[in-house]
Amino acid sequence: MRTVKHLRKTAIGCILPTAASDDFFKYATISIQKDEFMSDESKQLTELFRTLGAESPEQWVSSQVHENIPQLQRYLFIRQAWSQVMDETDDSWIENIVEAARRNPDAPFSGQGQAIERMLALGVARSDIVDLARCSQAEMISALCYLLDDPSLHDEQNERVQNIGWCLVSTDEDFKPTAEIIGGLHESFLSADPTGREMRPRKKTPPT
Repeated sequence: MRTVKHLRKTAIGCILPTAASDDFFKYATISIQKDEFMSDESKQLTELFRTLGAESPEQWVSSQVHENIPQLQRYLFIRQAWSQVMDETDDSWIENIVEAARRNPDAPFSGQGQAIERMLALGVARSDIVDLARCSQAEMISALCYLLDDPSLHDEQNERVQNIGWCLVSTDEDFKPTAEIIGGLHESFLSADPTGREMRPRKKTPPT
């Protein structure tokens, strides 16, 4: 670690009053210690983001450290949200949904299984069914990310609800809400698509 002694050696040519000089070197030493601490913290945080599977972990960390944005919480929320979206390579759920709809045709969401069964009967490719379901899931989560930031109640005719709002916040170690807001989730949602395509269509081999 660089010290005041080192700073005095590198400050040759600077003319400062004695008191000002002491204050300067004291401030500079504290600043260097803080920078070195932040550097160590950044390295640890970068490794954590990388371990969690984040793309470009350095960018997440830079924003958290320099802009004071809770990027770790943002990333974890977005990652958990994407875990609710089906894998485009997995279509094993199709039979389960169709069979469940057959067993209980009046159950909530059974219309999905009935619609899929009709699609299969018409020759719709299983991959197309997966893409449709996956896009619907991701689009709903994206809309909820917007809704967390903007309730869009300002146009309500009832004035009593026009100023009502909400937000997502971090919690402390006891899971009690803090004042730290986790916002702008919609800005990072698409870029976190596990396929790397930001929900753009996948290329499919045309039938021969």
